[in-house]
Amino acid sequence: MAIILDHVSHIYEEGTSMETAALKDVSLVIPDGQFIGLIGHTGSGKSTLVQHLNALMKPTSGNIYYNGEDIHEDGFDKKKLRSKVGLVFQYPEHQLFEIDVFKDVCFGPKNMGLEEKEAELRAYAALKQVGLADEYFYQSPFDLSGGQKRRVAIAGVLAMKPEVLILDEPTAGLDPRGRDEILDQIALLRQEAGITVVLVSHSMEDVAKYVDRIIVMNQGSVMYDDEPRKIFRHYKELEEVGLAAPQVTYIMQELRGCGLDVNTDAITVEEARDGILEALAAKGRGIRKA
Repeated sequence: MAIILDHVSHIYEEGTSMETAALKDVSLVIPDGQFIGLIGHTGSGKSTLVQHLNALMKPTSGNIYYNGEDIHEDGFDKKKLRSKVGLVFQYPEHQLFEIDVFKDVCFGPKNMGLEEKEAELRAYAALKQVGLADEYFYQSPFDLSGGQKRRVAIAGVLAMKPEVLILDEPTAGLDPRGRDEILDQIALLRQEAGITVVLVSHSMEDVAKYVDRIIVMNQGSVMYDDEPRKIFRHYKELEEVGLAAPQVTYIMQELRGCGLDVNTDAITVEEARDGILEALAAKGRGIRKA
């Protein structure tokens, strides 16, 4: 069920002295099953873009289609759309409100019209998917740590069994272990359930490790849209708009500049390690032959 954005623009405070173009003529296709990274500097249009995907915001111009239907046509079921295209906000407190964790995760399925037993089964399965221990199920979500709140917010969306999962900075403020645990769970879920994932992130390491495709936003427009390896070849251009490449990209460029024939397309630590070892081995063979 692809999502299609057709020449979408969004203007805040249109017609006033505060008029700001947050999106400018954006056209994208988000196909089934893809893991997409959405990156850009603060104010580039990332959060505005993702809130258009499930009709939380309406374009000033242009159209958005889901399953071939215009989501802003009269009579289109937006409630059903939001159960299929689930959005986890950057700050989990914005979508946690029930007296305990289990009731919070049950809310979405119940709001879809499911019977209580089915909603509870979905809630339990979703909480297990995000790795939250049973001991937290009946605590107030507001008594949890930041990482636990994020897990609950993600579980609340997963319980609705979405076809598209949008995560707006899901690991902001977490330690490296917590970040890896959450993203590993999302990657596993995507692999097992075949859902589409859109990850908004400032971490180049995260998008390099997990995603199939990166969309780079700059001043409301799509600057680049390609696979990660090709995107990070433009590291100098990314720097010019307040972004960067993964750290290993810079390390490999430095090593190449020092005369070691490494693959500068490496974007993960594992690829860099293998490339350095291979280059050192080749250099050693060359010395022995000489």
